[in-house]
Amino acid sequence: MKMPSNAVLIFDACQVGVVLRTVLLVQTVLAVVVMFFTDSFLEWASKLALVTGGALPGTLLWLIVACSLKHHLQRLTRQNQYVCGIGLGFIAGTYACGMLVLAAAVSNAPWLASGCAGALIAAALVAALEWRAKGRTPAATTAKLAELQSRIRPHFLFNTLNSAIALVRQEPARAEGLLEDLSDLFRAALAEHGESVTLAQEIELAKNYLSIEQVRFGERLHVQWQLDPAAAHAKLPPLLLQPLVENAVRHGVEPSPQGAKVMISTQREGSKVVVTISNSLPASVSKATAGQGMALNNVRERLNLLHDLESSFQAGVKDAQDDTQKDAQYVVRMEIPA
Repeated sequence: MKMPSNAVLIFDACQVGVVLRTVLLVQTVLAVVVMFFTDSFLEWASKLALVTGGALPGTLLWLIVACSLKHHLQRLTRQNQYVCGIGLGFIAGTYACGMLVLAAAVSNAPWLASGCAGALIAAALVAALEWRAKGRTPAATTAKLAELQSRIRPHFLFNTLNSAIALVRQEPARAEGLLEDLSDLFRAALAEHGESVTLAQEIELAKNYLSIEQVRFGERLHVQWQLDPAAAHAKLPPLLLQPLVENAVRHGVEPSPQGAKVMISTQREGSKVVVTISNSLPASVSKATAGQGMALNNVRERLNLLHDLESSFQAGVKDAQDDTQKDAQYVVRMEIPA
């Protein structure tokens, strides 16, 4: 069967975020409906647990079948996808009623009402999935990523250029190598990458940036790398690591006369890749403000846009644990699909 030229999948139920939101929506609807038939909290909780015993398997059945038929559904027109989704909802609602009959031994089961309720909820879910698919089309995603990325570029490039100017004045003999590194950074920052680049590319860009800052700060900047080759092909939005590394230098190394340690590590853990960037904090830096600003919010938003619930982003201060770690650490930890 030939796929229509304008075929768009509005029915993608194979993503973790979709599964979680669907279950949450169905449970919320059930919780509100059960309120109409109960007089106390205990009675509400008891009936909700009973209804959930039928509705949850029905919901999961709808999601599993919809995911399994993903490629077949994509060949259909938009209207036929709606018909299939609503039809599957009717079947799932009837299945849920059957589960309730088995669990509660109901003699006069509302088969038709359950099927119609399942069809109605399925129609709402398909509409929500269609809206989500439109919001995540390549054009929309690329435009949003480009907007967020453009906010990072001037900040990053001007700060790096200021570092180069300062070095040219102090050590002209070393200026040529630094300007070559700066040229590579400009080329990478201004290139059109699309939606994503590999973690290996981001690591290389961060290394170029740190080599410039190493010339500026000398022995005050201590860099440690712990890189897992198995994590190199994970996908990230362009210019994601560099602002985080810049934050580590700005809040850890720059305010400390003794300098600070910056550590970047990557680790493949099953289907996930964990990226950690940490820096020691001098006592003069307030823990309440260390690391806050545009960069963290920008990185978090771009990461969510590309990977949704399949990624996580955490940032905060970790206090010194013992005498071997005298200073507090500011730690940024990301998990992305491998």
